[in-house]
Amino acid sequence: MTTDLLLQATDLKKSYGAVQALRGVDFSVARGETIALVGDNGAGKSTLVKILSGAIQPTSGSMRFDGKDIAISSTEVARRLGIETVYQDLGLCDNLTVAENIFLGREQIRRVGPFTFLKTAEMRRRAEEVLRDLSVNVPRVTASVAGLSGGQRQAVSLARARLWERSMVLLDEPTAALGVQETKRAMDGVRKIQAEGISVVLITHNMPMVMEMSDRVVVMRRGEKVGDVPTSMLNADAVVSLITGARERWIEPATTPFRSRRAEAGAVL
Repeated sequence: MTTDLLLQATDLKKSYGAVQALRGVDFSVARGETIALVGDNGAGKSTLVKILSGAIQPTSGSMRFDGKDIAISSTEVARRLGIETVYQDLGLCDNLTVAENIFLGREQIRRVGPFTFLKTAEMRRRAEEVLRDLSVNVPRVTASVAGLSGGQRQAVSLARARLWERSMVLLDEPTAALGVQETKRAMDGVRKIQAEGISVVLITHNMPMVMEMSDRVVVMRRGEKVGDVPTSMLNADAVVSLITGARERWIEPATTPFRSRRAEAGAVL
């Protein structure tokens, strides 16, 4: 692409013995861009996302982030870069409260002499603020997540991704197994993240979400990237044809700097 790239991955390959999960994938994300990453089960989407999030390492290939050569060697490295991931299983601990899950691994502490204490009140206050800003109906931040609905649990994961300083959010099936109203709330939460100019990689099978919320669609099939097209040039049938192989390949080279199609349309996010 000829724009201000946030992340650029080149010729990523990943093998598990004789199984090639990724076969030389190029993948880029511009600042503030939302990409829908789609493909059938086993297409390589999850492998790519795990590499970008630092959960696994590629067999070969290179990456640049914010103009610098990098190796995302762990999830901690990804977080330091500002890459947050919301996995399909949400990664929540049922035995912890809403606030404790939001701050999991990033607990705020204070030291008094040789003793260390959690800043419980401060963490609860900040958790309430971010959930309120997402306009999500979530119980008290002191409630256990074990009793939350699917949509409420999704909101907790989105709040955790939104609270920290970040430049890119990877969302793995954010509306999977949600009802109509909960899906709407989850999409509203994603729009809040988009409105802040955060780059979003949206992994989903939800075609209406792909067409409504993305700027570009990247299609994976059998470990290869077979589609990379601005959403404005596509319809749902074209996306499905790339996923199934009815259309073999469609890579559209970028010739102009990226600008969100939502911004072009004057959409209110």
